[in-house]
Amino acid sequence: MFEAAEVGRTLSKKDFKQLEPEVHNLFLQLQRRLRESDKTLVVIIAGVEGAGKGEVVDKINRWFDTRDVQTHAYWDETDEESQRPRYWRFWRNLPMRGTISVMFGSWYTRPIVDRAFGKLDEAELDQQLKKISELERTLSDGGTIFVKLWFHLSKAVQQQRLEEDVKISKFKKSPLLEKFSKSYDKFAKISERALRLTDSGCAPWNIIEASDARYRDISVGNIVISALQEGLLSNEPENTKISETNTVEASSAIKNALASKSSTITVLDTIDLSQILTESDYNKQLDQLQLRLHKLAWQMYAEKRNALMLFEGWDAGGKGSAIRRVTSAIDARLYRVIPIAAPTDEEKGHHYLWRFWRHIPRAGYMTIYDRSWYGRVLVERVEKFAKPHEWLRSYQEINDFEEHLVDHGMALFKFWIHISPEEQLRRFKEREKDPRKQHKITDEDWRNREMWEDYKQAVNDMVAHTSTDRTPWTIVAGNSKLFARIQILETICEGLEKTLSTEKK
Repeated sequence: MFEAAEVGRTLSKKDFKQLEPEVHNLFLQLQRRLRESDKTLVVIIAGVEGAGKGEVVDKINRWFDTRDVQTHAYWDETDEESQRPRYWRFWRNLPMRGTISVMFGSWYTRPIVDRAFGKLDEAELDQQLKKISELERTLSDGGTIFVKLWFHLSKAVQQQRLEEDVKISKFKKSPLLEKFSKSYDKFAKISERALRLTDSGCAPWNIIEASDARYRDISVGNIVISALQEGLLSNEPENTKISETNTVEASSAIKNALASKSSTITVLDTIDLSQILTESDYNKQLDQLQLRLHKLAWQMYAEKRNALMLFEGWDAGGKGSAIRRVTSAIDARLYRVIPIAAPTDEEKGHHYLWRFWRHIPRAGYMTIYDRSWYGRVLVERVEKFAKPHEWLRSYQEINDFEEHLVDHGMALFKFWIHISPEEQLRRFKEREKDPRKQHKITDEDWRNREMWEDYKQAVNDMVAHTSTDRTPWTIVAGNSKLFARIQILETICEGLEKTLSTEKK
């Protein structure tokens, strides 16, 4: 989940100086509209220690008119609070209609810390997270606009900040940094689960890469502006929307400026597409891996274990040829390949996950999806077939679905095959020239190329929300088809071996 926030995003000092006044101005404009509404804004500040959360709180208070903003820090508990139910301390600090509450720490802090230090088991953590989701839904239904911000640093960057003697004017070092950094991996795993189980359409999480302070701060501005714009417009009469045209246009302008300047790097940009294999190395490894996979498939059958593989990726990325190298190693009686296209009328009449549930393999068998349920947060998002609140809530729905699978003991593999735009163009032209492949290239394929950047951002968000410890994404370097096929086969073999070594529930 957090790999999408370790890609090295930065923002230049020049761009920051240009964008910050616009962000400040829009904060004040939207705050004036918030005052006149029946809505409230709750901003939750959370994340890795050392990520500069205190600096962000300072910045938010500087951008808003602080007369309508209350900041509450939740990092210890008073006697008064400990003598009452846990949520009393939060309810009493909720903002009045038209005002803003910034929560530095929140109802997430104690469950995550208690789980990390062994005061809660996983079931107790999940129970508390369920209560948090119910609370957020109750508040959202009552008119609260949520902005939940999780600030992430890699383990290496956090350690660097711990060791550096940084001036207070540049970095407010948390007193908890040294203590919590010793349990970085444990906190990351627990936090990932907390975010996954509470990432809803009404209160979605925003994971922000915090290694560069300028990028971090402008990203916060962009997220708050977007949330306020959407939350306020959804509740305004049409005549008010028309009268607020200038504000809406300004909001759109700042979103476009921020997107073009500070969101250009995605998790896909971290993939080394120059990796290749020679023909001889490929043939040697292919034979070894296919034999290994053949034996593992029959062992899965003998032990009544099932597996599911899904393939996503760019048009002409090589999904079909990769699937063929997998299936040619497995006895045809043990697998099914399910190609996913536009839903039929029957499928449209059901929940979008229905058509995938119906093909889940029984014990001992495998199902391979060529495209998958991730179309909900990819093509349906980019093409606007699904509204923002629909695809935003789908992250949690998909995570819940996949957890059902792995809880059953199923081996789940998720592949995104990544290629460069230049390689895709080369393959498109090659298909046009080859009579045997001309059917593979359509006008829609060419049109989709024009939305490359939109799809890149959608993939980045997909990885950030759905690549978990138990159901990770494997992003395949696909410019070399030979390298990609070997990477996929190795991943499947290693995953099946791990599944077979794990006791079935």
